[in-house]
Amino acid sequence: MPFGFSWLPDEPLERTAHALAAGEGVWLIDPVDVPEALERAAALGPPAGVLQLLDRHNRDCAAIAARLGVPHLRMPVEVPGSPFVVAPVLKLPGWHEVALWWPERRVLVVAELIGTTRIHALGPGAAGMHPMMRGVAPGALRAFQPEHLLVGHGLGVHGPAAAAALGYAYDRARRDLPRLAARLAAMAGAAIATRR
Repeated sequence: MPFGFSWLPDEPLERTAHALAAGEGVWLIDPVDVPEALERAAALGPPAGVLQLLDRHNRDCAAIAARLGVPHLRMPVEVPGSPFVVAPVLKLPGWHEVALWWPERRVLVVAELIGTTRIHALGPGAAGMHPMMRGVAPGALRAFQPEHLLVGHGLGVHGPAAAAALGYAYDRARRDLPRLAARLAAMAGAAIATRR
């Protein structure tokens, strides 16, 4: 993406962070402190702020914001000085999530509800719904047609495949529950086998 990039530390959780050059500077979204990535973000322009899109995605947000001397906006209702529109996703005890929509670039940034990891994407689609939300499939993001789908866990999806991946995540949320049960059982079996 000419206006930013994502980074994933080499770890089992597949936490993904993003740097987007928009408005007056570079916005770091749910960042994880990886020095090379932060140096690359600094090369895009001056830091504008750190955005935390999910209540439990503390990650390194506060520390990075303090180090850079920029605001740390936790589940913001708006992002002043940016082209982003904040879209409420969920507001439940233990799960307060917002997403970012950048209309001009058709970028949708989703922290947790949608992802591209093995636990999210269960079938041929590039993205899927979070396992705990498949039964209810909150519809807050269903109407978006992104060209760039950036997620908090896994690789982003770009081009025409982005809107298709989001649509697939919703269309298959409930129907893939049997696949989810099989995937979780296989993962549990593999974890037990490695501990022996």
